[in-house]
Amino acid sequence: MESRSLIRAAAYDRTVEASVARIWENVLDWEHLPWLHRSSFGAVRLLDESPSGWRGWITTRSRRPIESLVAVSLDRPALRYLTRTVEGDGAGTEIWTSLEPAGARATRIHVEFALPSMDPQRAEVIGSGYVQLYGRLWDEDEAMMVRRQTLLDEAAAPEPGAPRPAVSLGSIAELKKRLPYAVRVGGRELRLIEVAGEIFVHPTVCPHRGGPLGDAPVADGCVTCPWHGYRYDLRSGDCLDAPSLRFHALPHVRVDEQRGEAALVW
Repeated sequence: MESRSLIRAAAYDRTVEASVARIWENVLDWEHLPWLHRSSFGAVRLLDESPSGWRGWITTRSRRPIESLVAVSLDRPALRYLTRTVEGDGAGTEIWTSLEPAGARATRIHVEFALPSMDPQRAEVIGSGYVQLYGRLWDEDEAMMVRRQTLLDEAAAPEPGAPRPAVSLGSIAELKKRLPYAVRVGGRELRLIEVAGEIFVHPTVCPHRGGPLGDAPVADGCVTCPWHGYRYDLRSGDCLDAPSLRFHALPHVRVDEQRGEAALVW
């Protein structure tokens, strides 16, 4: 870590409740940076990506936004990856992260922050800042990985052609007083929300990578995932940002005008 005029400024260690597979998935997931880590990053402009890494311009979220070209390279056999700042603020910085499985759902991580040669006191300050930043980033990433693993563990394909009886929602007047709210039907949680006088239904799990949609914001008839910013049209179920994604097999709210009652029907 002392080669190529780099100095080891700090190190960070912790155990995260996620498998190595989930961590590799997370490292390659550049899209979540300005969404899940919105307090740290403002934007990412991807240049290229592959199963072994990605490169892109990252903008920090601060009073004076700073843009840096970052390259992430995975060495899967060695269970480590490198995050290197190629251009812009912090150019020459290398962050090495090593992984060690600590069980089926846990991984020990060791991070070393290497900076270009500079005054030792300044390097110590910058290193301390990196440690604080990584503590916050891993807290946020761990929560996302734990949720995703839980969803993967619970996933089960529905029986083809299985009948789906209507689910009574009671009085339409009382229902509207409770909106928005979630109901669980057949092991699947759905949120009911009113937009411009019409009640829509959408899943509380994003079909992309399982992001939480239970409290996700709705604007212009779309619900937006807080993990990656994908927007879904509530009327059609289509994803506006990734045509391959959509909400599948959703019920709709049927209103019996004579009885003043509502039900979920497929």
